Amino acid sequence: MSAIANRCSVCKAFVEEEDLFCANCGTEAPTSPIVIKDETETTTHNFNCQGCGASMSYDASAQNLRCPFCGSEKLDEDKSNRTLRAKYIIPFNTSQDDILAALKKWLGSSFWRPSDLVQRAVLTNVTAVYVPYWIFSARTFTYWTADSSAVPWTASGDWMPVTGEHHSQYSGVLVGASSVLTQSETNAICPYNLDAAKTPDQVETEKIIVEQFRVQRKYARPLARQSIEALERNACRKYVEGRSRNVKVNTRLEGLMGQPVLLPVWVLAYQYKGELYRFLVNGQTGRHTGTAPVSWQKILMVIAIVLLVILGVLFLIGGVGVIGSMAG
Repeated sequence: MSAIANRCSVCKAFVEEEDLFCANCGTEAPTSPIVIKDETETTTHNFNCQGCGASMSYDASAQNLRCPFCGSEKLDEDKSNRTLRAKYIIPFNTSQDDILAALKKWLGSSFWRPSDLVQRAVLTNVTAVYVPYWIFSARTFTYWTADSSAVPWTASGDWMPVTGEHHSQYSGVLVGASSVLTQSETNAICPYNLDAAKTPDQVETEKIIVEQFRVQRKYARPLARQSIEALERNACRKYVEGRSRNVKVNTRLEGLMGQPVLLPVWVLAYQYKGELYRFLVNGQTGRHTGTAPVSWQKILMVIAIVLLVILGVLFLIGGVGVIGSMAG
């Protein structure tokens, strides 16, 4: 199947069919559409989770009907659902044993977590999921301003204003398109080596859960712009001699393009004292993030120690003052 889209006549960014103006530069959307081939397909085994709202597809005969994100078994089948087709897929490059070892190490890596967390955490779910992302590329034209500490030796101030231009081109800017995972979670397990991406017909996905795209391209574009502007800010900071502050960029994007991709993620769920927590692992590199309980006993203990130290210091200061007054 094919999708219909427009392209901005000024900045050449893609404009969705229902957009009246370009989301990148504000130019009125053109009326002559272009065709983006192979961006939609029909999924025969699609399920919607009543618990967290996730929409996913997989071979129902090969998996238990349980949501990998929240563990709910309340899944509604949605037959012949039309979904977005990924342009590229990155295969899994890590094993389940590697993932379990990473979880065990991570659980015991923080002082602020309960001392018995590693022993009492109960793993409830380990699932390989292809999570949807948008991958953006664009050319940038940036005017930047900043304050530099490299002032002339005759100057009376500590900072002087500087300005300049910077042109660049970016590709591989990832924006999560999951309806369940937050942007902070999808960002935390990045980056991916996008050179390893393959076309969908080269990757076996029938027996792996595939989450459907729920963040549309037009909603992902502002997030991509923010990421590119942050990259430009860091790039321009390098041109400031000495120390810098108040680095600001005015960036114009051209040719902004977003393509749908599926990236490998291990989704693990574990319980501790009846509470459910999530642990995510990049299925290509092993980079991970997650949520974990904190030990309030340790926090209160540290607060008590700090208060005792402060009281001890005050007592010593007071004692020295008394001795000094007696000596006087």
